[in-house]
Amino acid sequence: MKYYLIVGEASGDLHASRLMRSLQEKDPMAEFRFIGGDMMKQVGGSCLKHYKHLAYMGFVPVLLHLPTIFRMMRVCKEDIVQWKPDCLILVDYPGFNLNIAKYIHKHTKIPVYYYISPKIWAWKEWRIKAIKRDVNEMFSILPFEVPFYEKKHHYPIHYVGNPTVEEVENFRRFYSASKEEFCEQNGLSTKPILALLAGSRKQEIKDNLPAMIEAARHFEDYQMVVAGAPSIDEAFYAEYIKNENVKVVRKQTYELLTHATVALVTSGTATLETALFNVPQVVCYKTPLPKLIRFAFNHILKVKYISLVNLIANKEVVQELFAERFRVYNIANELYRLLPSQSGRERMLAEYEVMRQQLGNEVAPENAAGIIVQILKRHPSV
Repeated sequence: MKYYLIVGEASGDLHASRLMRSLQEKDPMAEFRFIGGDMMKQVGGSCLKHYKHLAYMGFVPVLLHLPTIFRMMRVCKEDIVQWKPDCLILVDYPGFNLNIAKYIHKHTKIPVYYYISPKIWAWKEWRIKAIKRDVNEMFSILPFEVPFYEKKHHYPIHYVGNPTVEEVENFRRFYSASKEEFCEQNGLSTKPILALLAGSRKQEIKDNLPAMIEAARHFEDYQMVVAGAPSIDEAFYAEYIKNENVKVVRKQTYELLTHATVALVTSGTATLETALFNVPQVVCYKTPLPKLIRFAFNHILKVKYISLVNLIANKEVVQELFAERFRVYNIANELYRLLPSQSGRERMLAEYEVMRQQLGNEVAPENAAGIIVQILKRHPSV
């Protein structure tokens, strides 16, 4: 069967690539075409466009690149119709993907599956109407989404487990390098590591990395190490690191977290990955118009937290420094509380364990692939 996939960022590339491998196991004749990244290319198939050409965030960057985004939407729609896949699999990235879903549902009989559902429970809940209309099957990786979709909106979905859990556990099972070996391989010192995970998009890095570095400078006994995003080149990081004693390691985020003592992390999948590696963290996320954002968060948005760790736990496990709380002093103060021998560290590690149990042990890509193949065999597209 033929599978068309669309992702819009690095984490989507990772999750989609693993789903593709599981689909190959369930369907040896599987063919792939996609908008994706390097990991998906390694699995095989043909790539229409790399996701880095679409990875814009924030009102102004998106506005400036609207012609590019709209052109890519048009090209993508035409490409899907021409290729005639047995199904279209969308991975997160709702602004782009729901537009594609609407067109495909209206103009074809290609079934639309959504792997890693849009976070409409946070905001833009009205998108549920489009999802009900245009998406045939929804695959969730967050347990708290099940009651949101099924009880509140009467839209049945599949909770398939969280792929990050298995990815981290598989890595930890086979990775054996010592901290000394990791540091030697990357030209690092022997000091404890303070990991900086500033996001996978340029705008996130621009907004968050300078404050992270400034806060981390107060901890002279630690070395700052940035987890370099796959699609961001060295020169971009150099603009913000300047003369600071900061190292960047590329395509080694899990290795970095294995050996890190503590971390500063932007919101997103990285907060969950950091927790699963048992690294105490402070979540830092700069926003424009901080007072307005705080008002919106308190009175408009539907959630109490921005980090996956807190959302899954349904309590404040990690400190979330965003909007008016995003200050270098606050970041440094919270970071200090998480150092070895400080009380906040052990408390957070204990809460991590409780959160981990809530995620379960299901293997998300295998479950999702099995359901997709089973449905397609039962109801082939026309």
